[in-house]
Amino acid sequence: MTNSRLFFTEKLLEWNRETNTRSMPWKGEKDPYRIWLSEIILQQTRVEQGLPYYQNFIKNYPDAKKLAAAPEEEVFRLWQGLGYYARCKNMLAAAREIADTYQGKFPAQYDQIKALKGIGPYTAAAIASFAFNLPYAVLDGNVYRVLSRFFGIETPIDSTAGKKEFGDLAQELLPHDQSAAYNQSIMDFGAVVCKPQQPLCNECPLNKKCAARQQQLISVLPVKSKKLQIKKRYFNYFIVHYKDNIYIRKRTASDIWQNLHEFILLETSTPLDFEALQQTDGFRQIFGNTRFEFEGVGKPGKQQLTHQTIFSQFISLSVKQPLPATDYMAVPAASLNNYAFPKTITAFLQQRHLQLF
Repeated sequence: MTNSRLFFTEKLLEWNRETNTRSMPWKGEKDPYRIWLSEIILQQTRVEQGLPYYQNFIKNYPDAKKLAAAPEEEVFRLWQGLGYYARCKNMLAAAREIADTYQGKFPAQYDQIKALKGIGPYTAAAIASFAFNLPYAVLDGNVYRVLSRFFGIETPIDSTAGKKEFGDLAQELLPHDQSAAYNQSIMDFGAVVCKPQQPLCNECPLNKKCAARQQQLISVLPVKSKKLQIKKRYFNYFIVHYKDNIYIRKRTASDIWQNLHEFILLETSTPLDFEALQQTDGFRQIFGNTRFEFEGVGKPGKQQLTHQTIFSQFISLSVKQPLPATDYMAVPAASLNNYAFPKTITAFLQQRHLQLF
């Protein structure tokens, strides 16, 4: 290991011992199940948002066997509001694999951990190092940022070459006898010192040898080659009352919010008002010749996802005969709390008392 790389590792470990005060409930945790839960919940989720979910999952499912035995609908309701629901589906599948293949005991080898559903190299490295002190370096957004700035690496982090370069470097820097402490220190360092915006360069113990600071590249690094394209989608939800029931369905397609429920949906490529929606083929396919009574339009909603923006509106109708639509089911309105819905719909339901209908 070169002098600059040795300096980097030693300074990070020193900072972790003497200065790092970042506190999280799962920090220092050795139970691989709890580490796994925290890592899955925190994917694409802020700590302050994910913490109550982590606590609820630990309370309801204290081990992999309990989670594996839980009804799918119950698990999704507990996850409701976290988003990226494929994480929940994969988590449940992994728990069942742990229960079936490993008799409920979390596997202790990196390759076995990585083979579980929904676990990639980063999560496997985190579990392997934190729970079993195995020598596998973590590589998340914080780590990419710290490494690219300190070593002045301009290879795009989202390229194949970049992933290999950063992966090799991260593994070389890892002290095999202190893998857990080092992995925790570099992630915390990226979160509280080498932050994406306004990093604390004057307080940084690495600043004397930081290439980004010397070359004024702090705002440039790390580099990404792909510019995120945001797609706009328009969801027109019909809350259709039939007697004391409301029509809903479970989303089963390979799309956002899979396995969550929703009201009758008509998606359009542009925003349309109710009058225009009635003229579409989609509306006629849903309602056929069914007569309805218009009850009102709710406040429009907007939800920003990573790759798309969902614009929603909620239109309330009542009918006196069943709808011809076969993929929706009429459920008692009073039982809606028994179903898991995406954030767009739960936000509407929570505000419904403010609506005109």
